[in-house]
Amino acid sequence: MMTRKILVVEDEIFVATEIEYVIEEMGFTAIGIAADERTALSLATQADVALVDLNLQDGPTGMRIGHILAQTHGVTVLFMTANPSQLGEGVPGTVGVLPKPVTDPELRAAVAYAVARRDAAEATPPARLKLFDLALS
Repeated sequence: MMTRKILVVEDEIFVATEIEYVIEEMGFTAIGIAADERTALSLATQADVALVDLNLQDGPTGMRIGHILAQTHGVTVLFMTANPSQLGEGVPGTVGVLPKPVTDPELRAAVAYAVARRDAAEATPPARLKLFDLALS
C-alpha cells in the first residue's frame, strides 16, 4: 500500500507539530506545516490529504485553501477548527470538519478516516466529525 502524504495547514506551531507527530506515528508521511495560504499552495502538489484550520497567519484563508486543494489539486481535505460554523454547510469537494480542540484518539480517527476516503475504502468517521453533504464532494 502506498504511504499517504499529509499536509498540515495550521498556524499554531505546537498544535501543528503534535498533528505531524501523530501522522508520522500512524505510518503516514507529514509533508510539512503550512501557516498561510502561500505555503499551503506551494505544497499542494505533494499532498494526498490535508488537515486544514480556517484562521491562519494571513487571516481566515483556510476555507479558500481547502477549496483550492480539493478542486484544483485533488487533495482529500478535512477541516479542523475551533470555528466550525464558519464553514456553513461545507466546501465543495471537501470531506468535513472536526471541531477543535481534539483528543489524540479523535485526531487518529480523523486521519484514518481521511486516508480511507482518499483510498475509497470503508471507514467510520469519528463521532464529532461533521461530514459535508456527499453530493457536494
